[in-house]
Amino acid sequence: MKFSVPRQQLYHLLRQSSEPDLAAAALYIAQEEYPALDVAEYLNALDTMAMEVEERLPADPYPLKVLQTLNRYLYEDLGFTGNSQHYYDPRNSFLNDVLDRRLGLPITLSLVYMEIAHRINFPMVGINFPGHFLIRPHRDDMNIFVDPFYQGEILFEQDCCDRITQVFGHPMDLRPEFFSVVSPQQFLVRLLNNLKQIYLNDNQLEKCLSTSEQILLVDPQCYSELRDRGILYYHVGRWSEARQDLEDFLAQNPSPEHISLVHKLLNQMNEFS
Repeated sequence: MKFSVPRQQLYHLLRQSSEPDLAAAALYIAQEEYPALDVAEYLNALDTMAMEVEERLPADPYPLKVLQTLNRYLYEDLGFTGNSQHYYDPRNSFLNDVLDRRLGLPITLSLVYMEIAHRINFPMVGINFPGHFLIRPHRDDMNIFVDPFYQGEILFEQDCCDRITQVFGHPMDLRPEFFSVVSPQQFLVRLLNNLKQIYLNDNQLEKCLSTSEQILLVDPQCYSELRDRGILYYHVGRWSEARQDLEDFLAQNPSPEHISLVHKLLNQMNEFS
């Protein structure tokens, strides 16, 4: 497969380091939608924002004071906010749009927050919380979480329990995996899955397929995505690629519930070949 320039950049970035620049990766993803996007310009914007935060830090930068400073700067001074009104607007998933419009999803607002925190030497990590992305300081002595979608609200574990009830509409027992730290690869896959679902709900199959291709570029071992890409290839009429993906998926010995549809599509393509 011939990669576009943004995908080439993303491919090289991800394979240069186990801790790639997440902001750059997110901007290369956005470049698929905005070919003229200047990645360096937006990285410089994040650098400038971090310098402005540093100027506001108190003389004794205790962790909670750093978080308060970040919150005042992002949400009071700059006006960043979660886009609750138009949550499924695809622009909420593109970092350039989030920086321009100051609106975003939990994961993209978390990215802005983490990138600025990283630049002021206050590293934070993403938390694989179900249904709602959170972040926390990368410190063993701080068991608190931050919700960048809701004005940087600081949460403790009980608050997280309330948040998950709010997201799913019913109480759920908190499990340790809800608080696991995401890797850069997992972060980008979650970002792209959000975008893929938005396109799928809007029946934009070509854009959905493009996003599926990006997911497999980020995580080539994501075999469920191989199945999804094969199904998308099928629906847009690219049967040769669909057949290859679906056969490769079956070769991974998937669970029985996933086999029936794949065989059905392969049989349909064979009948009309």
